Amino acid sequence: MKARPIISHQRPIIISLAANKCFINNSCSIPLDLRRYFASSEKRGGLITKYTLNKKYSTKVSNSSHQDTTSSREENPNLPISQASGPPLADIIIDDKLQEILRRTLWHFRAPIRYAFAYGSGVFPQSNQKLSSPDHRPKYFNASATVNNALASAPKMIDFIFGVSHTQHWHSLNLAQHRDHYSALGSLGSGAVSMVQEKLGAGVYFNPYVKVNGITIKYGVVNLDTLCTDLTNWTTLYLAGRLQKPVKILRDDPRVRSANQTNLISALRAALLLLPSEFTEYDLYTTISSISYIGDPRMNFPTENPRKVANIVGCNLPNFRKLYLPLIENLPNVCFKDFRNTGLDWISDPHINLRLIQDMDPVKRGNIVRRLPEAFRKKLYFQCQSKYKIPQIEFDTILEASNVGDEMQIKRYEGGSFEQKIASEPPENLRNELKNAIRRTVRWPSISQSFKGLLTAGVAKTWKYIGEKIRKNRLGRLDAETSAK
Repeated sequence: MKARPIISHQRPIIISLAANKCFINNSCSIPLDLRRYFASSEKRGGLITKYTLNKKYSTKVSNSSHQDTTSSREENPNLPISQASGPPLADIIIDDKLQEILRRTLWHFRAPIRYAFAYGSGVFPQSNQKLSSPDHRPKYFNASATVNNALASAPKMIDFIFGVSHTQHWHSLNLAQHRDHYSALGSLGSGAVSMVQEKLGAGVYFNPYVKVNGITIKYGVVNLDTLCTDLTNWTTLYLAGRLQKPVKILRDDPRVRSANQTNLISALRAALLLLPSEFTEYDLYTTISSISYIGDPRMNFPTENPRKVANIVGCNLPNFRKLYLPLIENLPNVCFKDFRNTGLDWISDPHINLRLIQDMDPVKRGNIVRRLPEAFRKKLYFQCQSKYKIPQIEFDTILEASNVGDEMQIKRYEGGSFEQKIASEPPENLRNELKNAIRRTVRWPSISQSFKGLLTAGVAKTWKYIGEKIRKNRLGRLDAETSAK
């Protein structure tokens, strides 16, 4: 007598991965034997599968009932962004040899790194040089003589962010292996290090000027919970702002990927509220890139390149398209005005600067206000309560209505009369209100994180870092004067 199978082929089974309160379908690692079982079961018609086999933009949905999930993100706010048409998060392409060097850098750490990305001018160009392709060919090609020669001619520090599960445990392991990476604070042990990391600033602990495999790096350590909270709620915009710009993800995590999708669509929505009815791609990506710098006190001192935002966008326009084009295509209130290129080749052309138009209808823009990140949105609400002189009882009702409730409620995503009133403000007034909310979000975490650098990096490294920033500021001003002439 044959034993009955544990899984009945008469019952459809949908395989998904839940992360950050929504279902995502990407980067789900499935054992080979299990995939073969799924494939054979599909042929028998008894199994509905919904998974990704680590192929670029190849999410598989074998049942037609699941293929209608490419509807508009605005029309269906509960739709997981990973189910929108287009790639869920385009991979940013850099030089293969540089990518291998960055990956090998992670192997230098025995402490477990769950999520990691590299960013900054050491990975992506931030100069006024024109690019012929989206690939950045930096100085670091090989971890041998080539790297040393490049470092001698134009040394750059490559910036990393490491996402970890247990902060104190991670620092304990890293202190045992790399005590020289830490300042005198490391002598107090992992407990003191993790306390400084989590209690001060934006929850990131930086170790700068670390030599690994012949290159100089700066790495910041952050708890995954802190990272995801900032990405979804914009509590500080410290790391969310970095991930709104092109970065090279070296180690991915499903929960962070899902949270960053929320971060990207939020950045796009905020930029639309800051922009007029008609604008260019360059205007859009410049506005997005500048969000995390509004209110950053470092921009008021001679420690940052005054052309920093313009240089980031001008040299990385194709990479910005990879991040935001799939999102633009799924928003019903914005579209390209002069979309004359139907092929994909224009995406890689940094010299093309298309124009876009957006619907300024207060109802639709009120929906955008309602769908901003919760912590950031409440700052905007409190500002407007004072401006409109709304009684506290009435305002409490507005806040209660905006609180996240049942997952199945769609109404909570629709802007009410309060949000529509905010969206109906004259454009300049609305921009000022949004910028004030951004300043209130960014200012204190940025200030406290900067002072924390004295503890985490030490006085000598901090002074060296400030000196390099001042040099970049001077070069940026010289570049601006040259361009003006």
